[in-house]
Amino acid sequence: MKKENNILKDSFGRTHSYLRLSLTELCNLRCTYCMPAEGIKLSPRSHIMNFDEIYTIARTFAEHGVTKIRLTGGEPLVRRDVDIILKQLATLPVELSMTTNAVVVDKFLDVLKDCNIKNLNVSLDSLQAEKFNTITRRNNFEKVYNNLLLLINEGFNVKINAVLIKDFNGDEIIDFINFTKKHDISVRFIEFMPFDGNKWDKSKMMSYAEVMEKVNSEFLPEQIIRLQDAKNDTTKNYKIDGYKGSFGIISSITNPFCDSCNRIRLTANGHIKNCLFSATESDLLTPLRAGKDITPIIKKTIQSKFKVRGGMDTLEKLESPELHGKNRSMIAIGG
Repeated sequence: MKKENNILKDSFGRTHSYLRLSLTELCNLRCTYCMPAEGIKLSPRSHIMNFDEIYTIARTFAEHGVTKIRLTGGEPLVRRDVDIILKQLATLPVELSMTTNAVVVDKFLDVLKDCNIKNLNVSLDSLQAEKFNTITRRNNFEKVYNNLLLLINEGFNVKINAVLIKDFNGDEIIDFINFTKKHDISVRFIEFMPFDGNKWDKSKMMSYAEVMEKVNSEFLPEQIIRLQDAKNDTTKNYKIDGYKGSFGIISSITNPFCDSCNRIRLTANGHIKNCLFSATESDLLTPLRAGKDITPIIKKTIQSKFKVRGGMDTLEKLESPELHGKNRSMIAIGG
């Protein structure tokens, strides 16, 4: 039950009801925008939350008003005790969902169903095997594609997350949209974002405007239907008339949605981040292990949240490696 003294309300009046919880820093892919080519220095195993600690922290957030928890990684399904974690979290009064690369998701269909996890985001940046292999540095396209179709056929609500990088997969925007013609899924195009080691610069990014320019050049205005976005939605949603599915654009760079942000993040080593772009984190795991109350730390972290993108309120600041380079690699934060 949500308590009166809301520790999840920040100084700008935003209430945070959505927790993105990373289960692991490990992954079975090596996506270029997520992980540096040389890899990352992993947290020592003893610094990673065990399943009881994950449950305890998640329960604390649920007691104070979190109603939705999305499990992320790395790749959450590579964690050996993931089934135990899912079953524990399923006892909380929250909506559980997951982001996965779908490489091994076929092995977990039963536990996902048993835990009432219906909403799955699948990271897939190309519908072409060669490009998929290039961006993931792995040869798993056929497995991922077949598992994507399996999830659809098994009745899961599936969204594809595609990070757009200019001169790489920008020419597949229409292919992705046409994939929704026969499949009742949503494809979300994500603007390429800066993190430590991913060699980001603005010239590699495809903006919301550029995506819509391609859409408008392919379809007639009357075919493009603007959908009603859900409350606190990060996506501007559309569909093509007559298509089963839909598509959307997450424009964190060119059109940030910070005013309505209700998201907080918990890393696999038990640190809370009040913003994806924030360079600062607060350790919850160490005080939890010491038997201390973690709610004051949560409250202080939420209260210190910047109004826009971790304080990078202009594109000039966002382009500065001195600022965005202080953030962890995406794989260590949790997708």
